[in-house]
Amino acid sequence: MIDIQHVTKIYKLNRKQMEEQKTKSNMKVAVKDVSLSARPGEIFGILGPNGAGKTTLLRCVSTLLEPTEGQITVNGFDTRIQGEEVRRTTAFLTNEVKLDAHFSPKYQFRFFGRLYGISEEQIEARRKELFEYFGITDFEDKRIEELSTGMKQKASIAVSLVHDPDVVIFDEPTNGLDIITARAVTDYLRILRDRGKLVIVSTHIMPEAQKLCDRMAMIINGSCVFQGTLEEALEQNHTEDLEDAFFEIYRQVTEEEQ
Repeated sequence: MIDIQHVTKIYKLNRKQMEEQKTKSNMKVAVKDVSLSARPGEIFGILGPNGAGKTTLLRCVSTLLEPTEGQITVNGFDTRIQGEEVRRTTAFLTNEVKLDAHFSPKYQFRFFGRLYGISEEQIEARRKELFEYFGITDFEDKRIEELSTGMKQKASIAVSLVHDPDVVIFDEPTNGLDIITARAVTDYLRILRDRGKLVIVSTHIMPEAQKLCDRMAMIINGSCVFQGTLEEALEQNHTEDLEDAFFEIYRQVTEEEQ
């Protein structure tokens, strides 16, 4: 389970960043007083436009960043003071994850499995399952630099899941993937959910979220403006389309801020 309580993340901007963002303030509030919870056996979506604060929030959950204020617990472990325990049971997947170009998927899978302290038998069982599912087996001994973009991404996903984590956090799961690879990824996220895992995905693609997510939170300008099921989002906004519901919520928030 993930429990986020009153989390705020503030960045200090340098002069160049201030100029790029056309602001006179050297402080940027990326996430503002966000509270939400997600539980095992569900796919929970963090939805919002680019720059809304989704990635910053997930990086705080996965211990890559420390919140400025508030508390986050993952499976009962505090991300500030028990980061190692959090990382043992969590996978943070992003399209920015890059494997070493000079080594093969098989070598790197075994390398990271050993880092997690997994037995050779468990590593081999996990490798066989994940490589067969994602179609990596025929290319497992090739160097990463020899693989296609889609195959590199699938290898990165497989390696990230070597330790069979209880919590899988995926930032923009299908961004930049071809349609076949994207479908394989989203189908596997459903498999993980059905195995009792907690799956967190961030996306700005509403049709994808409508098909994939059991519950969701909408983040706009760093704030959580909705949390609930797909059905609740549609009912509250009198629509059958999540994209229409999101734009209605966005309109309301924008009007309130003016």
